[in-house]
Amino acid sequence: MPFVVLMGGPGAGKGTQARQLKETLGLPQIATGDLFRENLQNETELGKLAKRYMDAGELVPDEVTVAMVKERLSRPDCANGALLDGFPRTIAQARALDQLLAEMGERISLVPYIHVDPDVLLRRLAGRWTCRANGHVFHLIFNPPKEPGICDYDGSPLYQRADDSEETQKRRIEVYFEQTAPLLDYYRDRGLLVEIDGEQDIEQVHRDLVAAIQKAS
Repeated sequence: MPFVVLMGGPGAGKGTQARQLKETLGLPQIATGDLFRENLQNETELGKLAKRYMDAGELVPDEVTVAMVKERLSRPDCANGALLDGFPRTIAQARALDQLLAEMGERISLVPYIHVDPDVLLRRLAGRWTCRANGHVFHLIFNPPKEPGICDYDGSPLYQRADDSEETQKRRIEVYFEQTAPLLDYYRDRGLLVEIDGEQDIEQVHRDLVAAIQKAS
């Protein structure tokens, strides 16, 4: 029963691959962002607790996030494993996850890391432009508009959102590597980390991920 922690920097294609792996392997995708939204919308006890911290402008403590993950893993669809996306982010969370799975009589099978050079990540992230009228999204490299600066669909001007700027995305990438380097070493030292070349086409990355997970299961 594979419990897999999928890792990759912003722009590495982790979300796309997680959705495809869910379809191919039948593993539920557990993303902490989705868990937070679900608990907040349903006004669960954990959701109310998280909201108190968020309303106060504070970080939600690890124990609240871990409790949400624990509740999600207890559901029947996780009986045969799960794909963790966006969790853990720190060594403390990784240890909490290890303990949580041990209580279930399980353990992490594999930690695939979709590796993409930071310069490539920046090219992927910083090329997004959005149309002012209806929010259509273009990318200067992967999906350029037919006419520079003009939306193909409604002719409105394109602009770059502040959070899509090169400077913002460069810092986002730097923060990711600063925060997750210790986590990569943690799993590497335990022989669980396998690096996947994320600069290949999407289909090949998917094939490599499936092969690695099936080998470890």
